[in-house]
Amino acid sequence: MAESTQAYVPPEPLHHGQLLMGTLVLSLATFMNVLDSSIANVSIPAIAGDFGVSPNQGTWVITSFAVSNAISVPLTGWLAQRFGMVRLFTLSVALFVLASVLCGMAPNLGMLIVFRVIQGLVAGPMIPLSQSLLLQSYPKQKAGMALAIWSMTTLVAPVMGPLLGGWITDNMSWPWIFYINVPVGLFAALVTWNIYQTRETPTRKLPIDSVGLASLVVWVGALQIMLDKGKELDWFASTEIIILALIALFGFVFFLIWELTEQHPVVDLTLFARRNFWVGTLALSLGYGAFFGNVVLLPLWLQQYMGYTATWAGIVLAPVGLLAILFSPYVGKTTHNTDPRLYASIAFVTFGLVLWLRSQFNTEADLATLMIPTLVQGVAMAFFFIPLVTITLSGLSPERIPAASGLSNFARITAGAFGTSIATTLWESRAALHHEQLSVAINNASIPAQQALTNFSMQGLSREQSMFYLNRLIDQQAFMLSASDIFAASAVLFISLIAIVWLARPVSSARVDAGGAH
Repeated sequence: MAESTQAYVPPEPLHHGQLLMGTLVLSLATFMNVLDSSIANVSIPAIAGDFGVSPNQGTWVITSFAVSNAISVPLTGWLAQRFGMVRLFTLSVALFVLASVLCGMAPNLGMLIVFRVIQGLVAGPMIPLSQSLLLQSYPKQKAGMALAIWSMTTLVAPVMGPLLGGWITDNMSWPWIFYINVPVGLFAALVTWNIYQTRETPTRKLPIDSVGLASLVVWVGALQIMLDKGKELDWFASTEIIILALIALFGFVFFLIWELTEQHPVVDLTLFARRNFWVGTLALSLGYGAFFGNVVLLPLWLQQYMGYTATWAGIVLAPVGLLAILFSPYVGKTTHNTDPRLYASIAFVTFGLVLWLRSQFNTEADLATLMIPTLVQGVAMAFFFIPLVTITLSGLSPERIPAASGLSNFARITAGAFGTSIATTLWESRAALHHEQLSVAINNASIPAQQALTNFSMQGLSREQSMFYLNRLIDQQAFMLSASDIFAASAVLFISLIAIVWLARPVSSARVDAGGAH
């Protein structure tokens, strides 16, 4: 592999059929990657049953992928300089396909976890590089359209994952949640290499920052395991969680000091010196964390306390794509002449409205009532990713975009993990509080409670069965009230993000600049 010595000149944009196919395969690869982060969620009981392990042990199928993926995403910039964007992306997709096959063929849980770790590691560069290659494929004035297409795959896939995973597990068998990657991945890899091999970026033989890489593995791994196991082990009441938190904290501090003083850092933290990068990354991460936490919470509530199956919970979430598909092309076309801070504000206000509507739900809510906020949320999704990525990557030279994209995506993925843990933990703790408050009313002096117990008795239930059924009704109300609390708090968070996004400097022509850095 020859090392480039000449100044890098970005290739001309793609045209016609090549642009269409390039966009399609890059989006497919991204969709496949993001889908795999959530598709296994509803299949854990089936996987655990097949291997004869507990569902809690089965959750390592999710955790192992998340940990290894979070570690490899911020390495994208260094790897792209070492091997070239096109080679790295194509190899990443091909190895992802191979890892998917191995996951489906795993003979036991231990081997499945090993293959999921490999799958997460090779998947890391795919999302940042698909973003970078798309921006390279379009004229600068159409960068917004490229980001619109990219954002659709990134936001719709987590919603589709549980629905598709549930259907495959119910109607086929769980290994097929991995095997479906094979035709998609092979097609994406072959077409990508055919179109982009002549558009390779320059490479440099950079030394390996082994200390920085090791510290990254340690603190990210400890943080992800802490987030995944925290709820199960009662958080900081557990010595294990305290130890993991200390490892993550001290590892993170050491990582910061080392990377800021290392001549060839594995992660370019100097990007945070740019105001638009840190403002865009912060707003994107906080918004995505709140979004993802609520995406996980809503189907959990529907399935556990509203009597919905996995498929019907997925149907409630499905309409989110309708308005997103309708509005994303408009946002993409107009981003070059509209202040992206304004578009991001529209997204935050709409997210706030959606979550306020959900905070008004009760246990009598019908399907239409549940689906209306989901439909409106499509507008927020269309206005969310494109302007924030535009702000984050504005003014960066082409060779820095993979590193910037990798770092901002790492922050977003980590925030999504935080959002999930915080939402589910608060949901249970607030539900316990509401349950206690509601239970106070269940006593011998409570006429409604005595009437309910009498009705249960007339239906042939024993006293113990009646009390159990009454407790279940209290649980249903408690978890509904708890979900409403979290929806309302998330609405406030989204409205507050408007103030953060306006800290960014105005973006010249409101587009990602593929030219020189400022």
